[in-house]
Amino acid sequence: MKDAVADTFVIAQRNLRRIPRAPDLLISFTVQPIMFILLFAYVFGGAIETPGYDDYIDFLMPGIVVQAISFGGFVTAIGLSSDLEKGLIDRFRSLPMSRAAVLAGRTLADVATNLLQLTVLVVVGLLIGFTFDANVLEIVAGFALMLLFGYAFSWVFAWCALVASSGESAQAIGFILIFPLSFASSAFVPVESMPDWLQVFAEINPFTTLTDALRALWVGAPAGDDVWLAVLWCVGLTAVFATLSVARYRRAVTR
Repeated sequence: MKDAVADTFVIAQRNLRRIPRAPDLLISFTVQPIMFILLFAYVFGGAIETPGYDDYIDFLMPGIVVQAISFGGFVTAIGLSSDLEKGLIDRFRSLPMSRAAVLAGRTLADVATNLLQLTVLVVVGLLIGFTFDANVLEIVAGFALMLLFGYAFSWVFAWCALVASSGESAQAIGFILIFPLSFASSAFVPVESMPDWLQVFAEINPFTTLTDALRALWVGAPAGDDVWLAVLWCVGLTAVFATLSVARYRRAVTR
């Protein structure tokens, strides 16, 4: 067990050390989310009514954070696809190391990059007018929830990388999954403003639950059961896609 944990941290460190050599990855989880914040806040903000919120930026920030953190798993998809294509996974198999460490270390590294992305997003949001309406414990709980959500989506993208034929295909699968979920939710507009048939989907959408939970923790919106349901969604997604990813990984390395 100790060896497996040590191997996991070694793989995680290896994946983090690759990032400074690939600045385009830094752009994908820092600059791109900032562009979304600025575009929605200054281009669409004036046209979107958000009852109960004094400023659209307070409604927007939790939704942008949820979307951006879900996209953080692209680093796993790209990195894992690259390792498979280059045969590096076969080299790992020949080493006296835990096989589980390859996937566990890959997804663990995403926790660090997601924390960086989350910090950048919050700082930018504060600079353009976002304000917390919460105590320190609730703010920290919001950060923890987003890191758990990001970890869950790292496993989603690990599975995408393992079933796709290339890194580009893995990204395409990820976009197809995330874009409908993020935009057909309460992330950017109130669910009540959508057509009735779309409201049905939006209300059961996990992105709506995560966004509403983060609004409850950060801006004092009514919580209901959203926080606990958000945690359950994260745990459930992790359990399902970690199981699928491990099964797919075993088949990939034994071919």
